[in-house]
Amino acid sequence: MIKEKEYKKRRDHFAQKLQKNSVAVLCAAPQRVRSNDTEYPYRQDSNFYYLTGFKEDNAALVFVKKTTECKVYLFVQKKEPTLELWTGKRLGSKEAKKRFLVDNVYIISKLNPKTKEFLEGAKNLYYDFKAQNEKIEQLKTLSKNILEFKNAASIVEKMRLIKSSSEIALIKKALKITKEAHHKAMWASKQLSFEYELQAEIEYIFKKNGAYSDAYTSIVASGDNANTLHYVDNNKPLKSGELILIDAGCEYDYYSSDITRTIPVSGKFTKEQKELYQMVLDVEKKIISMIQPNILRSKLQSEAEKLLCKGMVKLGILQGDVKKLLKEKAHKKYFPHGIGHYMGLDVHDQNPYKDKKDKEISLKAGMILTIEPGIYLPQDDKKIPKKYRGIGIRIEDDILVTKDGYKNLSIDIKKEIKDIEVYSSL
Repeated sequence: MIKEKEYKKRRDHFAQKLQKNSVAVLCAAPQRVRSNDTEYPYRQDSNFYYLTGFKEDNAALVFVKKTTECKVYLFVQKKEPTLELWTGKRLGSKEAKKRFLVDNVYIISKLNPKTKEFLEGAKNLYYDFKAQNEKIEQLKTLSKNILEFKNAASIVEKMRLIKSSSEIALIKKALKITKEAHHKAMWASKQLSFEYELQAEIEYIFKKNGAYSDAYTSIVASGDNANTLHYVDNNKPLKSGELILIDAGCEYDYYSSDITRTIPVSGKFTKEQKELYQMVLDVEKKIISMIQPNILRSKLQSEAEKLLCKGMVKLGILQGDVKKLLKEKAHKKYFPHGIGHYMGLDVHDQNPYKDKKDKEISLKAGMILTIEPGIYLPQDDKKIPKKYRGIGIRIEDDILVTKDGYKNLSIDIKKEIKDIEVYSSL
């Protein structure tokens, strides 16, 4: 659990980044309608949560910086017993004042009049340019004297690049739960009939252990389905002799895990499956070993592509000179995605990959990213040796960059061929 003092420290850091004579407004995520009068389970906006730890909707955080001093105000929904009867208890302004280390707390109905007051004499208005929120649109109409609009999200997202010890602890907790879920899948696959049954086993483990939300829609892709990168139908039969690509991770107290394992339905890899799997695993381990402060993600990407291309030539999936194939991007047909991404409050954290000069940001201690090489060989691709057609493999781990190199936070989730086969037979 992250303490209020840490959220206060984040708000102070954000305030330091604001120019003088500025107002910054960040809003809670709105409720999203699923159909008619039913809504999706609520999930707070990640940037708003990062600065507050507040999980309710209909809220806003306002920074008012005239000179060097910055005042911070939180706006929350008023407590209404009738509404709470239907949708649950609210913290309310009185309790929020006790909990949050801000200068004042107001009810949300005062957001417009108070912000109109705050905007007097202000020259800059910061808000999240991507936010689709009617409160922001209303505020923009009040800002007639504003000379410049600035993106508040870009400041917060840069702050989110480096994880604190408490954030790392939450991600480790998410991974501990995810480990149990993937190991259960290895054991259960041969006993089940459909992809969705395996998905249910995985997500049961998530919720049983207090991870009430999936970090993303689980991918349980057997056979040729694994060659659709974002396959989420999860409704096909599980067939003995095929592999299952399982990309599934939970979210624990808003922090994500993101793990992919590829396992045999029957518990045993065929010779051809072993050849492909070991190639991908060797690439993954090599790329992970390269991680250290100041290395560029583009270097990890290019090395992964080179190694996978060499492996494809060795197995007869591609023919020709490796350098020429890389130049022609022939390998991209079977490895079309990136080697990994930042991870944290979002499974795909929207942290900057480039600086203001459009120069790539190198890795720094405290960053967490995924490493996920793969190979995808469609059933209908006649250029591939027949024995490999219909196989898709991806192996993904979550890596913390340390001051001396890296730490694989998901190292305990089985991925060696012999370990998967042993675990499947338990």
